[in-house]
Amino acid sequence: MLRAHHYLGFRGAVGESMWHVAEWHGEWVALLVWAAAAFKCAARDSWIGWHPTVAFQRLHWVANNLRFLILPGIRVPNLASRVLGLSVGRLGEDWYRSWGHSILVVETFVDPARYRGTCYRAAGWSLLGATRGFSRHSGGWRHHGHPKQVFCRERVRGARAILRDPTPSKELNQGVAKMKLRHHEINTLLDVLARIPDPRKKRGIRHCKTSVLALSVAAVLAGMRSFLGMAQWARDCTQEELRRFGCRYNRKRGAWEAPSEPTIRRILQTIDTVEVDRQIGAWLAGLCTLHDEAVAFDGKTARGARRPDGTQVHLLSAVLHTSGVTIAQVEVDSKSNEIPAAETLLEPLDLEGRCVTADAMHTQTELAKFLVEKKGADYCFTVKGNQPTLKQDIATLWESGSFPPSADHTQ
Repeated sequence: MLRAHHYLGFRGAVGESMWHVAEWHGEWVALLVWAAAAFKCAARDSWIGWHPTVAFQRLHWVANNLRFLILPGIRVPNLASRVLGLSVGRLGEDWYRSWGHSILVVETFVDPARYRGTCYRAAGWSLLGATRGFSRHSGGWRHHGHPKQVFCRERVRGARAILRDPTPSKELNQGVAKMKLRHHEINTLLDVLARIPDPRKKRGIRHCKTSVLALSVAAVLAGMRSFLGMAQWARDCTQEELRRFGCRYNRKRGAWEAPSEPTIRRILQTIDTVEVDRQIGAWLAGLCTLHDEAVAFDGKTARGARRPDGTQVHLLSAVLHTSGVTIAQVEVDSKSNEIPAAETLLEPLDLEGRCVTADAMHTQTELAKFLVEKKGADYCFTVKGNQPTLKQDIATLWESGSFPPSADHTQ
């Protein structure tokens, strides 16, 4: 419904999010989507008054009203402000049940060319100012030239003081964000990880390979960056969470047991990392549910990672344009380059109907044929000096007036 009736459409929300449906006499009348707060917003940050370091640590306590839609044909006086107030009122409890922490402040961005934000004002939200007209795009910032009005509201009294206080208060210590995955996401993760072969000998196995890998993935998503951190995170899980991850049940103790640091380390050091990366990439792509989103691929040299021969590790990654989620990556052979690795990277991905973008290095005839004929995809490649004939052909078409006027198309 959002995709069909909201002027911005809807492709899904990545990360922590919440959907609310408002009913009137058993009929759906409104839809709301709450998601993670904007990474940067000068008006909001000035209003809260927090230090940038504190903001980075506590941004998850702020939720963004990503979409708000009164369904077509619904005519009820004061409906929008009433629904908004009810949704904000229960948002903290709903968020805590799903994500392990509450919400203290809510925000939204209103396009002044279309709306005046009347329902937000009526529901007690404050107009803080306007954005500069930038949006986050593929890990960077892009100027779109349409500033939005910024509205915010405290969900609980004194929320701004709690958030800007450098000393964590009891409100922030309660329900610290720990579990980043919902029940169905854990189930799908267990399904994909079960396909990975277990390198261990069957004798003496106590902890299931699938549960250890799933706990490790969840720990990394929660911010852990070491084997010890993963083990500590797993030990802090509740009994219900350990059960959902399929951990070992100790009948003598009558409790579900988390794997130890040595167990996690041994499995992660011996598992087929290429297969793990492929399965997790497919799992992440499935979570995003953005089946028509464009895919970009590019190479990066891994900082500080070296092979036994001293050469640096170079990775080629496929990333979703809008969400920035990495859905696949392969290591480029030290004696080769990115060009032959491109097909290996894209082969297992479902690209039918999508547009694949790449830089000038990958403007290759064989890759274009592979994408169109084998994967059923479209492509958008950059043309530079490595394809002089093609570049000249484009320039000729441009001079002949075959292309519509636009910015310089060759580099």
